[in-house]
Amino acid sequence: MFKNSKLVLTAAVSLLGVVSCTQQQTAHDSEADAAPQAVTVGQTGEVHLADPTIIYHGGQYYMYGTEKPPQSGFPVLVSNNLKEWHVPEEVSNGYVLAKGDKVFGDWGFWAPQVFQHNNAWYLAYTANENIAFAKSDNPLGSFVQEEVKPLKQGLRQIDPYIFKDDDGKLYLYHVRLNKGNHIYVAEIKDDFSGIKEETLTHCITPAAGTWEDTQTFKSAVVVEGATVVKHENTYYLFYSANNFQSDDYAVGYATSQSPLGPWKRYEGNPIIHKGVIGEDGTGHGDLLVGANNQLYYVFHAHASDTEVRPRATLIVKARFQDVGEGPDIVEIDGDSAFHPVLK
Repeated sequence: MFKNSKLVLTAAVSLLGVVSCTQQQTAHDSEADAAPQAVTVGQTGEVHLADPTIIYHGGQYYMYGTEKPPQSGFPVLVSNNLKEWHVPEEVSNGYVLAKGDKVFGDWGFWAPQVFQHNNAWYLAYTANENIAFAKSDNPLGSFVQEEVKPLKQGLRQIDPYIFKDDDGKLYLYHVRLNKGNHIYVAEIKDDFSGIKEETLTHCITPAAGTWEDTQTFKSAVVVEGATVVKHENTYYLFYSANNFQSDDYAVGYATSQSPLGPWKRYEGNPIIHKGVIGEDGTGHGDLLVGANNQLYYVFHAHASDTEVRPRATLIVKARFQDVGEGPDIVEIDGDSAFHPVLK
């Protein structure tokens, strides 16, 4: 049962981007843990996809995420109501991107984001602790690479999220691994072949002694899973903090007047956490504008009070409200949270 709780956070957005928790540098998923499956479910059919993202296109919802170990690629589910999902008939093996199928990577397929750009569809993803992009002519894939390679060799970076600004410039928000997980941004080339190095900028490092670093699960410090949206010239960077295995894994956000920062944290962080949802390990989600312009936040939580994996997918309603002075607020209604199910 979800805890009866509501929380507000400062934000106001016009969704111009489209996703992305991952495993930390000290906690990789082992390929020996389980047999490959496109999507696993709970006893009553609840979808188990971590790092979930949902897009709404052509009157239909598409969900992507990180499967349980071992990870062989990225599954896709479709729905017309957000609550009941199925594997589309067009995707024979359940994957829109599969390991060894003209794509980079052979382990650690984490944190996908699917988005449309220049009349094509792209999938930004993590594999082998690096970032890669694959392309398709529709959101059901298959997503492949013309040249099989990561974004940049010799660099440990994860959790890509592409944001397109009003002027058409594209920005890659991502996590760099160096004594913990830290969020960076850089303008990226239009063909996604690389970043413009001179624009690389640090965004957020975990703040010691705060909700971002509770150390209830010992690990290097973590901020990750960035999602960026914009409204009325203000940029909002949503992120998750603490190790994903911690009960205190949670979501906060920061604002800026530029896509490159500097970023100011919201004083009411965290805005999604176990006290709001009533489940442990809530984090690494994405904002979604669905039918009738209804705003949702999709994220994952621990499998149970005692087990982290397979992480369970949740969706919760959100709404914007004008508070007069300053930016709008978004109200997150914990009562509306639900687990999507596979039918």
